[in-house]
Amino acid sequence: MLPIMLSALTRGLRVAGQAVLSGRRYCKKTSATRICKALSSRDLGRDIKIQGYVRSMQKKKKHLFLHVNDGSCLQSLQVVASSEMYDSRLTFGSTVEITGSLEKSPHQKQPVELQAQHIQVIREGHPVNFPFKVKEKHSLEYIRQFPHLRCRTEIFSSLMRIRSEATSAIHSFFKDNGFVQIHTPVITSNDCEGAGTMFQVEPPVGERGQDAEQGHFFSAPAFLTVSGQLHLEVMAGAFPCVYTFGPAFRAENSRSRRHLAEFYMVEAEMCFVNSLEDIMRVMEDLFKTVTEGILSQCAEDVDFCHEYVSPGHKDRLNDMLKKKFTVLSYTEAIEVLKNSAQTFAFKPEWGCDLRTEHEKYLVQHSGNAPVFVINYPYDLKPFYARDNGDQPQHTVAAVDLLVPGVGELCGGSLREERSEMLRSRLDKAGMKDAYQWYLELGLGPHGGFGMGFERYLRCILGVDNIKDVIPFARFTHSCQL
Repeated sequence: MLPIMLSALTRGLRVAGQAVLSGRRYCKKTSATRICKALSSRDLGRDIKIQGYVRSMQKKKKHLFLHVNDGSCLQSLQVVASSEMYDSRLTFGSTVEITGSLEKSPHQKQPVELQAQHIQVIREGHPVNFPFKVKEKHSLEYIRQFPHLRCRTEIFSSLMRIRSEATSAIHSFFKDNGFVQIHTPVITSNDCEGAGTMFQVEPPVGERGQDAEQGHFFSAPAFLTVSGQLHLEVMAGAFPCVYTFGPAFRAENSRSRRHLAEFYMVEAEMCFVNSLEDIMRVMEDLFKTVTEGILSQCAEDVDFCHEYVSPGHKDRLNDMLKKKFTVLSYTEAIEVLKNSAQTFAFKPEWGCDLRTEHEKYLVQHSGNAPVFVINYPYDLKPFYARDNGDQPQHTVAAVDLLVPGVGELCGGSLREERSEMLRSRLDKAGMKDAYQWYLELGLGPHGGFGMGFERYLRCILGVDNIKDVIPFARFTHSCQL
């Protein structure tokens, strides 16, 4: 008897002759319990066992029809049983275990169905006041009100499967390109970006440990990280290419569609790079390779999301993948904005940071293709951005990647490796003592970038609100569950 993931039944059987086994194997004398990612047509006629949740139930005179899904795929498996197996507890959301024979379905829309021999109701279905109805299309905004239940909707399940596949694809990209993964700390004493929007970490009063007389649990004030970049730079002294993929935190008082207090960052650092073109090439390859992998591995879920959330977005996404990303200098970008007929809430001037409205216009100006903006003013970027040494408009070798529907997706720079220039900048900023360790690294030419993972998902799926692409959203005045 084989308990299997329903994804194997609804789409795996379409792959002739392919059998891929993964996950748990509990070997017994006469049988093995297996979870299969793909099954071949040879499994037709076999006795199997499935476990999942009832998505719909229809009772006829002689037959009972159930659609059961275990969350592993978009499509549910049809179960056909004798009407004598009917149980009043078989309602929407019921948890069931069903054994039977896997047979070819007579219906074109489903390749297989399960002829049930036994149905066990493990847990009754959802109560009458359950907020989601089977045949009703609920908006992402509506289901966001129920963070403990929204994973049971088709759309949010699809979003989470895509998120999982995107995570795997990102790790594969870096592994295939020789990067070493580094687990950078969540608790840090460094403010990487110098913005001051950090959550401070302290234990309860009276439990401060050995440094209680100094008022801190650690030897210095500690915070939740806003970026793993500086720790990656430390590791870049021993490895040519490193990356990290983990949570980051910003104590921004914002409830906008673009910001979260806790989110995920993909960050990479590369040694022996001497130009922004080297960094931009990795950014573009990462975006395109990961996206193509998701479109290949999660085609049904992606199509469903595009249809549900943003009809027509798939064509726009495919167009993005075909185009070479545009490159504009910051100075050119300011001129484009100044010469536009559009009225901006924030007047574009050289030396001012680009606002969301500016970023969106620049993307539109580039034919709705991703655009790199390079060489930002010296005063706009942190101490580690490499000085271009140009005059009279003093710039650094920094780059932002702007994408349709989102704005800034990635930010990066060449890092300042010249000791005297780095020391001088830290001196001017009054940061030399705090970052003496950084001066001691003695790194050669290097550079890197960071990409907001939730922003990436918004971009490829056309999701309007960042709170809808993360399992549990954290933002000001909201920390449910």
